[in-house]
Amino acid sequence: MFGLPVADLLWLAVALLGAGVITGLLAGLFGVGGGAVIVPVLYQIFGMVGVPEEVRMHLCVGTSLAIIIPTSISSFRTHLAKGKALVDVLKVWVLPVVAGVMLGSAVAAWAPGQVLKGVFVVVASINAFKLLAGRDDWRLGESLPGKAGLGSFGFVIGLASSLMGIGGGVIANMFLTLFGVSMHSAVATSAGLGVMISIPGALGYMLAGWSKMALLPPLSLGYLSLLGFLLVAPTSTYLAPYGARLAHATPKRRLEIGFGIFLLLTAARFVLSML
Repeated sequence: MFGLPVADLLWLAVALLGAGVITGLLAGLFGVGGGAVIVPVLYQIFGMVGVPEEVRMHLCVGTSLAIIIPTSISSFRTHLAKGKALVDVLKVWVLPVVAGVMLGSAVAAWAPGQVLKGVFVVVASINAFKLLAGRDDWRLGESLPGKAGLGSFGFVIGLASSLMGIGGGVIANMFLTLFGVSMHSAVATSAGLGVMISIPGALGYMLAGWSKMALLPPLSLGYLSLLGFLLVAPTSTYLAPYGARLAHATPKRRLEIGFGIFLLLTAARFVLSML
């Protein structure tokens, strides 16, 4: 089922490397792990090699989370050097975020692919609307909530991110800016969040897909494609710092518009795949 001519395999390799370039640049630019880009790309690629619909979305999400690990670390190190990341917020988020990721991985063991796609589309669309509206006066508060509030939302971020295959930046950026955090600081903090989500998330999807190995392509560890990881992760990791430097040199409004358009395009791509 998964055998392909050499020419097609080479084309797939080039496509994965190209996805790595885009993923790395966007990871640094928007403080996301790149999952919002790589998940729909992998969905198309795995479809071409005959991965069944029953497990295709799960394989994309698990592989994306693995790819995000080195990308997020590289991006966060660059942002941290700029002094913009809210380290105190990240400390509060560690435990609840990981708990949310673990629950999301457990849900992925039985949830159909349409559920994962639906979560992806809803969260991305809400974020895009907020960013494109450009209303700086939209606030949930003038300062971030206390530890209980932060912890609760951290759990939600971890849960939703593990179902979407993202590093949490898409959700965390919206949350932080609604409490008056600057876009640049939100991006830098979100990069650190990606590290917390990607590692336990990738491990969780490996375990969740272990009983489905008969349906998965060669070189898979549960819902994690080693081929996808090995081709995309090095490229995206190398380019993430360049995206991060560009983010700090880009005007705030331009960054918001670019991020909003990016989210709408990725949401539209999944809506089409659900029809």
